[in-house]
Amino acid sequence: MAFLTKRSNKTPLGLYIHVPFCRSKCQYCDFYSLATKEDKLVDGYLDAVCDHIKEAGELAPNYKVDTIYFGGGTPTFFGADGLAVILTTIRRNFDVDNAAEITFEANPDSVSDRLLHRLKAEGFNRVSLGIQSDDDEMLKKLGRPHTYAQAVTAYHRIRKAGFRNISIDLMYGLPGQDLMDWQETLDNVLRLNPEHISCYALKIEEGTPFCQIKENLNLPGDEEQADMYLAAVETLRGRGFRQYEISNFCRKGLVSKHNMKYWTGGEYLGFGPSASSDFAGKRYTLTRDLQKYITGIRDGGDIIDELQEIPLRERAGEYLMLRLRTNLGIDREEYEKLFLLPFEPLEIELEKRRRLYHATQTDQGRWVLTPKGYLVSNDIITDLLIAQDGSQPMKRV
Repeated sequence: MAFLTKRSNKTPLGLYIHVPFCRSKCQYCDFYSLATKEDKLVDGYLDAVCDHIKEAGELAPNYKVDTIYFGGGTPTFFGADGLAVILTTIRRNFDVDNAAEITFEANPDSVSDRLLHRLKAEGFNRVSLGIQSDDDEMLKKLGRPHTYAQAVTAYHRIRKAGFRNISIDLMYGLPGQDLMDWQETLDNVLRLNPEHISCYALKIEEGTPFCQIKENLNLPGDEEQADMYLAAVETLRGRGFRQYEISNFCRKGLVSKHNMKYWTGGEYLGFGPSASSDFAGKRYTLTRDLQKYITGIRDGGDIIDELQEIPLRERAGEYLMLRLRTNLGIDREEYEKLFLLPFEPLEIELEKRRRLYHATQTDQGRWVLTPKGYLVSNDIITDLLIAQDGSQPMKRV
């Protein structure tokens, strides 16, 4: 990766490690993962990802790593020993902030007291627990390898192990689900008292088992899904959660710092097959093939599927798309300074949306979307991008 050039100033950096192993594949999942824990593949992956980290660390000495995120796949299925080795390798090759947010994703069926105590001792300080539903029959339909009782037990084990920052993933818009079912799920999960909750609408992705039978899934309609979304916003607000992104809610001060890098244009490096990076002005994605990744790292071959340098105007469009997902929103002065494009055409569109209660301004003058605006965010962003495309660059002062 010769394009990773050295930097003279310390810059915040996030690291993402993709662990591509699962006990089984869920019916809706299109992330790259393998339903196996074959020793040869596990050992090859561990060697490759650690070598990859060493290589990248040598080329990024002037960055300060402030977030590390282990996703997958199922990192806890991979095991504590392997995760500890990877984290140690990161610390030896990157300048990691003492207060860095270090997250691992977990499935309830792959959580044990030994694993949790080991990871806590290694310095992991945040857990993202994939519960998805409180209905066992629904969990079976989704292909989840756990029951809700296992999820509750896993949560209490995580808390007992000393973790004080737990996020729970939930899904709505599920087969046969109605608003009452979803409200019950929220009420049950809130009794656990997590610090963070992510609520994702089920999306039927190409190439997944659900895609082959989508006509028979009895999925809620768009209006029903919208009602579920607004119910989540209202319920979580009433329980002290702050919505800081379309799908994410947290207690005060407990946003996912790593994910905020994605939404605010921060730099991050990804390791493991299918991982993505946005680093030094370039964006690239690694091969979605574990064996090719292992071989490429070992033999010095090409492991990059896609590499692009992002033009400034395209970055401006990403600023609109990503910032408007969050409660940070967008700002005239910030936009014009970063991209040398006039904000006025955007403001005209945003004023139209204000009249529809889709957008508003904060006390600081930043434009943000309302919960109703989030429901039609694709239409809003399309209108803003059209307005942006028609604007002429400003003269540099």
